[in-house]
Amino acid sequence: MPAVHRFAIARRTLLAAGLASAAVLVAAPAIAADPAPLVVAKTFVTQSLDPVDGSAGWALVSHGIAEGLFTVSREGTIVPLLAEAAERRDDGAWIVTLAEGRTFSDGTPVDAEAVAAALNRTGAENPAARASAGRLAFTPLDAGTLLVETERPTPILPSILAEWAFPVYRQTDAGPIFTGPYAVAAFEPGARMALAPNPHYPNAEARVPIDLRRVGDGQAMAIALAAGEVDLAFNLPVETLSMLRAREGVSVRSFPVAYQYMMFMNTRAGPLADPAVRRAIDRAVDRATLVAAIRAGRPATGAFADAYPFAADVVPAHDPDEARRLLEEAGWHLGTDGVRAKDGERLVLDLVAYPQRPDLVTLQPVLRAALAEIGVGVTTRVTEQPNDVASGGDFDLLLWAQHTAPAGDPAFFLSLFLGSEGARNYSGWSSGALDALVAELASAEDPAERLRLAREAQALAAEGAPVAYLVTPEWHVGLSDRLAGYEPWGSDYYVIRPDLAPAD
Repeated sequence: MPAVHRFAIARRTLLAAGLASAAVLVAAPAIAADPAPLVVAKTFVTQSLDPVDGSAGWALVSHGIAEGLFTVSREGTIVPLLAEAAERRDDGAWIVTLAEGRTFSDGTPVDAEAVAAALNRTGAENPAARASAGRLAFTPLDAGTLLVETERPTPILPSILAEWAFPVYRQTDAGPIFTGPYAVAAFEPGARMALAPNPHYPNAEARVPIDLRRVGDGQAMAIALAAGEVDLAFNLPVETLSMLRAREGVSVRSFPVAYQYMMFMNTRAGPLADPAVRRAIDRAVDRATLVAAIRAGRPATGAFADAYPFAADVVPAHDPDEARRLLEEAGWHLGTDGVRAKDGERLVLDLVAYPQRPDLVTLQPVLRAALAEIGVGVTTRVTEQPNDVASGGDFDLLLWAQHTAPAGDPAFFLSLFLGSEGARNYSGWSSGALDALVAELASAEDPAERLRLAREAQALAAEGAPVAYLVTPEWHVGLSDRLAGYEPWGSDYYVIRPDLAPAD
């Protein structure tokens, strides 16, 4: 693989009539002119090539760079990828057999020693890798076989190894080397990547280089697609679709995703430390109105999309009168200015969204209006750094988009985002009862029992209301004629895939 280097930044701006702001793109990297690279625009580009850094593993898979031992198929089932099989021993440990003939993008074989070194490092340094079964210990038994021991017993190791925290890589002095259909030729963190076909990946000759760009402004992304500057525009704002569908040489695919749009409530201090206030806010939200605002998706029933068997099956009630009653009983009384107050403190909350998910920004004024109806004042803010805001607790209400079952199992989200010690427990909520349920879920063998525990955990969390689940969305992808046959699937986890190739 060519040495990774930073782009020299040369700014240019996409301009169009009536567009007040535009996305700034860096100059194109030196990619061979023949064949012409595919230009892919997304609302995010990874900040890091190291899988131990936050959600970098998810981004690297989405960008077509990394792969795991197991993955989720187009049909939603767990299937082997770099592994061939996994078998559980009587003592609870697992034997994982690697697929034959796989190599890293520098031609080095994917062997058990390299896999163990990478995933043991990830487990030590990335809390997300410890969410479902605690720390995993990988020991090579021979070149093609691994012993995997788990801190907490689990019957679903293949599903855990399909989670985004577990891409396989090989550490080198020049940085990590991966196994995906594309390798990194050049990299501007958070902004741009030049991707070259991995010559050691099957059917490499069918692929062309990719110029991957972050375009944070959805309107600018749509205009770039319409102008013929982009071949694939991922996660377009709904208000741009009619314009694009009328444009010759452009097609649009809309598809349901397993993400949930949600609103974290900061329970650490202030009004939201009171569960009655949190429940009032949840009752004030009309999910159907939110769906209408973004013109796509379905009202959320709980932590998981309703396609999953462990999803809650009832949309939370919209009951403004109940919300007002809860606030009155909690001592928050309506003032002459229409905003409630208690002991001289006005009930005004800071609602934060981020533009990488354009729908969340669209939801802000709708939620502000709904809360105003029950006497809650709202100020709105948009941040380019949602992870910093979330981890630092710099919010009252935080709109968030999350794939809550990335490998088809509920334990990952419930542990990582709602567990008392969860590394992404952004709300700061703690419940010993929920922790106990999640611990039971992690080791439960019977599928029916796993469903029961997942639903019980969601019901318990709904009572505490640290998170309001809002919408199960639908997303939109725009395509040039070069990619007219592209079909999106797997939310945003499988965007740049082995089958991404220009039309003949």
